[in-house]
Amino acid sequence: MGNTAYLSLGSNLGDRAANLRSAIAQLAPASRVTAISSLYETEPVEVVDQSWFLNCVVAIETELAPEDLLQSLLTLERFMGRQRLSQKGPRKIDVDILLYDDRVIDQPGLKVPHPAMHRRRFVLEPLAEIAPQACHPLLHKTAREMLASLSGGQIVRKLNSKTDSATKR
Repeated sequence: MGNTAYLSLGSNLGDRAANLRSAIAQLAPASRVTAISSLYETEPVEVVDQSWFLNCVVAIETELAPEDLLQSLLTLERFMGRQRLSQKGPRKIDVDILLYDDRVIDQPGLKVPHPAMHRRRFVLEPLAEIAPQACHPLLHKTAREMLASLSGGQIVRKLNSKTDSATKR
């Protein structure tokens, strides 16, 4: 497989850890998972009146073009019961493309690198865990450098293992 992509996954409804595990398992056969971060329990950002999230980042190798990968991820979200009732609201599963090789894509519905990744601790902590040298193609900073440049404010707690299930908030 020729292309490396990093995906951010999040869930704050139901069994959050099981939702993440299920989504990761469903990435095959279109993509091969090469790394999975620990799970991180994170406070909601922007829409704060909702349950806390579990988040992780996975690295994949894929032959899918970025547009096809996006469609595959949207299909996975729908299959798992994702309902887009409100932007940034509660969700059973959310999967975003953070990086796709060193490509920069700016199309309606598809922006790579993810336009907010450099400001989100819940993305950068797990990304820096599995790929500290992954480089943002516009900012020319690594995941580790972007994480180090964040100010405080976002609560992100790493769980003890990739399969821990945090208490529901």
